[in-house]
Order: sequence, then C-alpha cells, then structure tokens
Amino acid sequence: MDPLQFLVPFGWLSAVGPALPYAILVMALANMATRHLAHGRHVEQAEEGDAVEQYGPHVFTNFGLALLSFLFAVHAPTSGTILTFLVVTMIIADLFEFEARNVEARNDMTVEAPKSAIVTSGLVLLYASYYSLFFLVEGFWNQAIVA
Repeated sequence: MDPLQFLVPFGWLSAVGPALPYAILVMALANMATRHLAHGRHVEQAEEGDAVEQYGPHVFTNFGLALLSFLFAVHAPTSGTILTFLVVTMIIADLFEFEARNVEARNDMTVEAPKSAIVTSGLVLLYASYYSLFFLVEGFWNQAIVA
C-alpha cells in the first residue's frame, strides 16, 4: 500500500512515474537552451529600447520543470523534494535576474548574463542527469563507494 494513495489519488502517476526523471532531464536541457536564446533576445531588446520582455519558450520550460518536479515529488518523495527545491530556487533566480536585465536596459548598461540563474539551472541539470542516468555509473558506483 502506497502511503500517499488516500492523500493524492493519482493512479496514473504510478504508470508514468518511472519516465518522469527522463522527462525532467529533457526539460532541463530545453531550459538551458531557452535560457541561452532568452539572453540573446534580451541583449537585442536592450539595444533597441528601455525594457526587456519575458521569452515565452523559457517561461514554458520553467513552468514545465516546476510541474514535473512537483509530480516527481509525489512519485519519489525524497528525490522529488530535492529536485523541487532546486527548481523553485532556479525560478526565483530567474525572476531576480529578469528584473536586473530590466534595470540594465533602462539605464543603458551592458546586459550581463544571468549568472545565478545559470548556476542554479546547472544544478538542476546535474541532479536530473544524476538521477535519470545513474544506471550508466551504477557498477562503478557500487564498487567504489559502497565497497
């Protein structure tokens, strides 16, 4: 009996649960790509005007990562909570970095890269790849770490 079956009646989640780490990994990679594209667009917008706008695909990948990490927290509570914490931290960093880009655009400053958001998205990517691709290093891990 699953301890969460009465609290959260997601029977379908047990069917898609094993695929969630791979979906999160793909979404984290897409988030890194859209982050790069969003920065290029913000640089162009800052050169043309006094404000920058949110990049739609990047907002979608942020929302998708948050949704997938919340679902993963229901499927695998410990690992999902760690991932959710990292994703929420990344989204908060994105919000602050976006406001910093607006300030730079208004004051005719050079638009810098969103360093803190890049670091946190790198941590999300690192943890997602560790969890979903662990089978690649499992033999070495068991010999070196467990033994």
